Amino acid sequence: MAIRDWPRLERPREKLLEYGPHVLSDAELLAVLFGCGHRGRTALDLARELLGAFRSLRELLSAGRERCLAMPGLGPARYCALQAALELARRHYRETLTVGPALTAPTAARSFLLAQLRDRPYEVFCCLHLDSRHRLVAFDEMFRGTVDGASVHPREVVRQTLARNSAAVIFAHNHPSGVAEPSQADELITRRLRDALALIDVRVLDHVIVGDGRCISFAEQGLL
Repeated sequence: MAIRDWPRLERPREKLLEYGPHVLSDAELLAVLFGCGHRGRTALDLARELLGAFRSLRELLSAGRERCLAMPGLGPARYCALQAALELARRHYRETLTVGPALTAPTAARSFLLAQLRDRPYEVFCCLHLDSRHRLVAFDEMFRGTVDGASVHPREVVRQTLARNSAAVIFAHNHPSGVAEPSQADELITRRLRDALALIDVRVLDHVIVGDGRCISFAEQGLL
């Protein structure tokens, strides 16, 4: 039976309109996003099958393109819809920080950084540029690496910091392994960047490492 033939408040879209998105299951939210089913399966059937195959919503959204496109019913259009929804969520967090309060504590940026970096399959080194009141000016992905590292060039960080007219910065990068503990290389590059930016009177407030659902703050660990 097609979803349009279901009782009105059992249809995911009508249920959302009546009660709000928070009452929908992960499968129902995916069904709304997909809009239609595939080869005799409703959008909700397809969503449930995908969640079962990928074991969780998070794994589905963070899966690579080739793996997704190999799944029956998850073609380029639906894959693009999933990636667009994920990127919209990331930009929502970014905009909230831009117009929100000052980032005066290590905990203030964690939800944003987790949303941006947690499920990346490669290492990404980022910089949050702040004004004199420690409000977010810009978020830049500076360097990308392989699954186990990214080369960070202090000269490029200084150049971008001057271009953004930053008064202070917070660095962040992810560990695709999921282990958030800083390495000796992480500590070394942080000191090099701190010393380079000190020459142009820009403070490094923190360096946050994002693991699997956990962040480690250099400021909290006494490493700055």
